[in-house]
Amino acid sequence: MRIPVIAGNWKLYKTIGESVAMVNELKPLVAGIEGVEIVVAPVFTALGSVSAALSGSAICVSGQDCFWEEEGAFTGEVSPKLLKDAGCSHVIIGHSERRLYFGESDDSVNRKVRAAISAGLTAIVCVGETLEERDARATFTVVGKQIRGSLDGFSADDFKQIVIAYEPVWAIGTGKTATAEQAQDVHEYIRNLVLMLSGNSVSDSLRILYGGSVKPDNIKGLMAQPDIDGALIGGASLKAATFAEMIRICV
Repeated sequence: MRIPVIAGNWKLYKTIGESVAMVNELKPLVAGIEGVEIVVAPVFTALGSVSAALSGSAICVSGQDCFWEEEGAFTGEVSPKLLKDAGCSHVIIGHSERRLYFGESDDSVNRKVRAAISAGLTAIVCVGETLEERDARATFTVVGKQIRGSLDGFSADDFKQIVIAYEPVWAIGTGKTATAEQAQDVHEYIRNLVLMLSGNSVSDSLRILYGGSVKPDNIKGLMAQPDIDGALIGGASLKAATFAEMIRICV
């Protein structure tokens, strides 16, 4: 059985103090919940403080991005080693906002995933199509290209530290959400593609999350789909009560 992952991507929101207050409010709301992996992804500056606040809890901490080099003359970058040092167990890689605004490519995603795995982090690898690509019926072509490029060359052991998040770009922050059936179609395609590329054991155990305007009123239907193993949640993860409600719905 694949343990579902419910991850909150806080993007460029919350100061250190606000981030710590958020997780201190969240902890008692999800205490004792089993059968789900809970992850929060604060801004870089809050990672250490949030990790300290969550010490002893079951809530995991994730970076929102990383660089592929361990150290060096790379001003402004953060390596997986530093994320691990700050208390992270996960890192989000290849989010559509990184691809759109910061030139992220499948090749750079691949290098970052490899570095994250080497540092002992779980990589949450994002893929997804734009509205124009969906309207052109190119969803599978686009997502397939991203999967092949971003995850080329990884072994079955590597995939134990990889989670895929399907995030249709047209549904991120727009209030639009893929129907449960639309999301399932793409998740099934991803699982079948991984089966073809990496074999049955990898595809059966791989967790594939849905992201894109996930809210309390739609998460239950999404989670009922056979190939959806959790959610990467944006805005709805910024309030502890709402995030906790969505976690409870999934168990």
